[in-house]
Amino acid sequence: MTTTRRGGHAGPVSGGGQASRPSPEAPLPTDPRLARELLDGLAEAVVTTDHAGVVTLVNAMAGELLPELTPGTDLARCAVPALAAAMAQESGTFDTAHRGRRLRGVRRRLAAGRCAWYVRDVTEEQARTDALLAERSRTAFLAQAGSRLGLSLHRDQTLRAATTLPVPYLADAALVVHHPPPPAENLPHWIRYAEGDPAPVTGTAPWTFTGAVPGLADALHGDATDPSPWLDAELADLADVLPATFGRPGTVLISPMLAAGGPAGALILIRRADRPGFDRRDIELAREFAARAGAAIATAELYGEQAHLARVLQNSLLPPKLPPLPGLTLAGGYRAAGDSLRIGGDFYEVFPTASGGMFALGDVCGKGVGAAVLTGRVRQSLQTLRLVEQRPLELMGLLNRALFDAPDAAARAQFTTLLLGTVDPGPDGGATARIAGGGHPSPLVVRADGSVTRVPVGGMPIGAFVGATFRQAEVRLAPGELLLAYTDGVTEARGGPTGVEMFGERRLLQALAPAAGLPPAALVERLLQLVDEWLDGQAHDDIAMLAVRASGPG
Repeated sequence: MTTTRRGGHAGPVSGGGQASRPSPEAPLPTDPRLARELLDGLAEAVVTTDHAGVVTLVNAMAGELLPELTPGTDLARCAVPALAAAMAQESGTFDTAHRGRRLRGVRRRLAAGRCAWYVRDVTEEQARTDALLAERSRTAFLAQAGSRLGLSLHRDQTLRAATTLPVPYLADAALVVHHPPPPAENLPHWIRYAEGDPAPVTGTAPWTFTGAVPGLADALHGDATDPSPWLDAELADLADVLPATFGRPGTVLISPMLAAGGPAGALILIRRADRPGFDRRDIELAREFAARAGAAIATAELYGEQAHLARVLQNSLLPPKLPPLPGLTLAGGYRAAGDSLRIGGDFYEVFPTASGGMFALGDVCGKGVGAAVLTGRVRQSLQTLRLVEQRPLELMGLLNRALFDAPDAAARAQFTTLLLGTVDPGPDGGATARIAGGGHPSPLVVRADGSVTRVPVGGMPIGAFVGATFRQAEVRLAPGELLLAYTDGVTEARGGPTGVEMFGERRLLQALAPAAGLPPAALVERLLQLVDEWLDGQAHDDIAMLAVRASGPG
């Protein structure tokens, strides 16, 4: 193989007739027209300068993107500020908006002190990036809003969240106009939060306000049409509900706050005049936020109604304040398994009688609201039946019949264990107790010498059988002696070292023995404390206690 030179190019020549390949050191062809065509075909703008920073060449794309640059232009003083600054600061890059386009340039140094600037049009790329970031921002806003709105089940707190969350992300001020629940005055109420306010502000407005602000009345009636921005209205009536320093609104957007049960209110988003108006994505985001806020307000209102009903039910079912009975001292104790409502299936009642008092202590099967409903029925029946019968055994039979006469007795399949008794103080300071039993644990008597005896009562649960039979026992209390009735939530409380061992009757008797002579309130408090310590925070059944003590000579 031999090597030849032709036209300044060297290359191998193969005996097989193959084309020659230029060596890496060989110069490229010198053809100005070809070089120009290559430069003008690039998608990037190319600007070259000499060692002094004066433009020597611009390609076609540079002519489109940077028409200010022509050969002979000093880049350090050119009409493209970002490029001039990069030259002055000897920076190798620049990024700027120019003639409505986004340009990004980078410098490459050439031989003999010359330079080439390569400039790309990144407008579409930047637009896609901005759109992605904006969508992520909107998603993050809705996620935060959903979390905040869902955290509160209190109506007022939800309204505050609905006004504070959109500021300043969606607007400079947010106003929620809503109808308050009864018994508030029948006027439109509003809550407002503006950027710079320390806290939301509330107030009321006349009915003329809803008609004076265009679109507000429709939104309050649940108009589900797309919300639309408002650019040219004076909206003078908004001045009364905006901060004094807010100025004239630039853009106002009103959205209905819809919920399953009807409109919960209207959300008014207000931007100042120096802020751009709401675009299509802003409107969609505001509509979605208003819908979520409306649903949260409706949920909070429903929860408020249920909480109110629960409080009414709770107040009616909690053990009553014990009445004073001459010659007797009483105390009650109560722990409900349902800690949230503090109502359950255990109960006690005390009624004054002509000769002393009548008491009842019972345990409805089950716990929670279902047991509490039957508890209320038993207590109400006792309240009524005691007016016609005060003998414990006979009253127990009447109560059993009354429960079976209820319309839903067959479907209810619930029963109640019950102790029902009378206590009549005597002239010597003692008392006589007559106690009828309906399947309930026997009451205990704490004697003056510290001994504890059981009062043997038996019988069958109330409401279990139509022909149920009951038993009655009588016990004499000497002055200072005490009768304790309790539910099985005491003895069946599980805890202790293993967490599953029952408190048991033996521990109850051991706790009562040294308590002889204690006032009933102190004894009940001591027993509840012992049971709480045994449970050590574990779940438990309902617990009720009633202590009756013969007070002794007056």
